[in-house]
Amino acid sequence: MTVLVTGATGTLGREVVRLLVARGVAVRGLSRRVRGGGADGVEWVAGDLVTGDGVAAAVAGVETVIDCATSQGKKDLDAVRHLVAAAERAGVRHLVYVSIVGVDRVPIPYYRTKYACERVVRESRLGWTVLRATQFHDLLLRFFGASAKLPVFPVLTGVRCQPVDVREAAAHVVELVGEGPSGYAPEVGGPQARTYRDLAEAYLRATGRRQLLLPLSLPGSAVRELRAGGLLAPERAVGRGTFEETLAERFGHR
Repeated sequence: MTVLVTGATGTLGREVVRLLVARGVAVRGLSRRVRGGGADGVEWVAGDLVTGDGVAAAVAGVETVIDCATSQGKKDLDAVRHLVAAAERAGVRHLVYVSIVGVDRVPIPYYRTKYACERVVRESRLGWTVLRATQFHDLLLRFFGASAKLPVFPVLTGVRCQPVDVREAAAHVVELVGEGPSGYAPEVGGPQARTYRDLAEAYLRATGRRQLLLPLSLPGSAVRELRAGGLLAPERAVGRGTFEETLAERFGHR
């Protein structure tokens, strides 16, 4: 069968494409900007899920779609609506939608959008699977990299994260392709629930930075849910790769 991967050049999409190709699966990769090269055996197509441009052509002849795309904002809802509508018209048998642990608990705007996207998938006429994963190591690296450019390094107090290696999350996504529509799949979480401060300190050590940490205690229901463990999936600590191992890969041992 042919599998379409949306967001195929993104953090998760790249790993999903790599694993599918390694298994000998026929892969079509959808991206807004198709670059030269890429993984051997991938049919690269250009399209924009937010506008719908090129989506009908991308899903044509496809049996399974893995949606790894994100705009990091409200545009995700338009994107998933366009994808679902095109997939329904094309007779796609299975849509795998990758979401985030806590979207049903933590009331921040992006999570609300992702939860709304899940609803579009659930209410579609497609066979569907939704997989929620905890934050990828790469996301924390982006947050910490931005914080390191500030005069002080802000850290949310009382907030714990359970980051997972994106390669392990991708492996779980790929396994779902062969299982067929499954509804809500078991969540994927990293091996450890750790405080935001602890992870920030690990980042500073790995990058050789000495910076003052500024504790932030913010008000609001979203932060309350974060402190209550809204980002965590303790019963699904199936990941093995630690944040320190990712830091060592990126920055070496210091």
